[in-house]
Amino acid sequence: MKQQLVKTAVLAALASTALIAQGDEWKANAVSPVTNPLFFEDPHIRTEIRPIFAYHRIGSDMLDSLGLKGVSGGNAQVYAAQIRYAINDRLAIIATKDGYTEIDFDNLPGLSKGGWNDLAAGLKYAVVLDPEKDLIVTVGAKIELPTGNERVFQGNGSGEWDLFVSAAKGWNNFRTVGSVGWRIPNSFDDESSIAHYSLQFDYRTCKWFIPFVSANGITVTAAGQQTTLADYGVGISGLKVEGFDLINFGANSSDGFTQIVGGVGFRSQLCQWADFGFAYETSLTSPKALFDDRFTIDFVIRF
Repeated sequence: MKQQLVKTAVLAALASTALIAQGDEWKANAVSPVTNPLFFEDPHIRTEIRPIFAYHRIGSDMLDSLGLKGVSGGNAQVYAAQIRYAINDRLAIIATKDGYTEIDFDNLPGLSKGGWNDLAAGLKYAVVLDPEKDLIVTVGAKIELPTGNERVFQGNGSGEWDLFVSAAKGWNNFRTVGSVGWRIPNSFDDESSIAHYSLQFDYRTCKWFIPFVSANGITVTAAGQQTTLADYGVGISGLKVEGFDLINFGANSSDGFTQIVGGVGFRSQLCQWADFGFAYETSLTSPKALFDDRFTIDFVIRF
């Protein structure tokens, strides 16, 4: 009888250890999205630091609509770092927007400017956490504070909230990640209300190369009432488009504007605690607005 009890206890301990290992492996093999880093939130609960660099091309059609006639194009360079802290296996504090942006125009260098981005932080909570089914569903909320510089289209309004749901499901080496959310400004006069949605499919060929395809989109659900960009001295009355992710113009004629951006790229799991990511994105819809194309690289360091 005693031997049977010992055997049962050993088997239970081994089963528990195997389940924990399965859960750890499931989370370790899941990769975070690279595209749309401000609003495509990874549903997994982890502690990490994520430096990000993005090189973003701005098309001449958008600059024409801003009254900057004769400018052939421009680019924005974004330097940022995100921080996530797992309080437990279901709850995390997230800080997803910060950093510095430089905007350059191709043939008007005198208009080139740089400045700090707004700050955004919040919480996310895994309402479904099922390692056996390789399934997780997370809800979250963030607030963005208008702490940035107007010369890079930040600091306007009274801030905005982002309410979101993100989920991931895996089938062996194939995995899909998706999210939907709603950006709600504290002042509907100063900023637009925008729905956002994202989807990614990735396949683990090996830990060094995990390719993915993604699609990210926005739809303006309520246009703001802004008519000028004071720092640039140009009017935006009648502007029918919105900034995609980093910028919220509050353009007064952007109601219903929808933009879809496609992306391809890969992640490399360099070691147990570090990932490298690369992505290329371009607008799939017209007008392209601010989004001509974008290259993004990041480096995820986990603890």
